[in-house]
Amino acid sequence: MRLSELGGKEIVDYRKAKRLGVLGQTDLEINASTGEINHLIIPTGKWMGRKAGAEIKVPWHFIRTIGTDMIILEVPENK
Repeated sequence: MRLSELGGKEIVDYRKAKRLGVLGQTDLEINASTGEINHLIIPTGKWMGRKAGAEIKVPWHFIRTIGTDMIILEVPENK
């Protein structure tokens, strides 16, 4: 799958059944030495009841499924 194919997908935490954002609004943290994706960095904004500028940093290995319309992940309880 290409990075361009990930854009626009809904990001959902399956444990909480909660929408976290849309991948087009999300940054990827990439390891400069290996080129591997380490984290999705999802800005929360005011619409999630948190202050603007807050973010959720989800390790790549917490992604459970990438479907046609959404990415389903398992966000740890402390995130």
